[in-house]
Amino acid sequence: MNQRRIITTAIYDSPVGPLLLGEFDGRLCLCDWTEAPRHARLLTRLEDSLGATAVGGVSACLENARGQLDEYFAGQRQSFSIPLSLNGTDFQKQVWSALSAIPCGATESYLGIARLMQKSSAVRAVAGAIGSNPLSIIIPCHRVIAADGSLTGYRGGLEAKRFLLNLENPNL
Repeated sequence: MNQRRIITTAIYDSPVGPLLLGEFDGRLCLCDWTEAPRHARLLTRLEDSLGATAVGGVSACLENARGQLDEYFAGQRQSFSIPLSLNGTDFQKQVWSALSAIPCGATESYLGIARLMQKSSAVRAVAGAIGSNPLSIIIPCHRVIAADGSLTGYRGGLEAKRFLLNLENPNL
């Protein structure tokens, strides 16, 4: 009988709402807003892609992620050094890589991300990949704004996005 593998999960109570952290094979695979409208769908997609079931528990990886998130929210960390498990299409992974290149305290537009990827006509696809990011904050999708500088969609909500951007750069 083929037994399903385990995604070890734990809640992290951030200053802007609860996040579900997930670890698979010693790598962080999930940092998602539990109250996001599509949270259940994202978790199901992750379980299906890994052939695994999410089960609450503890692990060294999750404790490392908690510690680094604590440092981030205390203003003591600008980037993360947690081993990651990226589960998505090649295009999604390219977008997530571009997001990871946005410096802390800076922002980029959806069009800017598409241009960085040399896919200027793929702005909608870029936005879709950003919306599918399973590692909020760790892969900084909150740093993406509209071309006119306004705040637009964020899985954690616009208040969380505003908080995160202000935490990173109060002058934005």
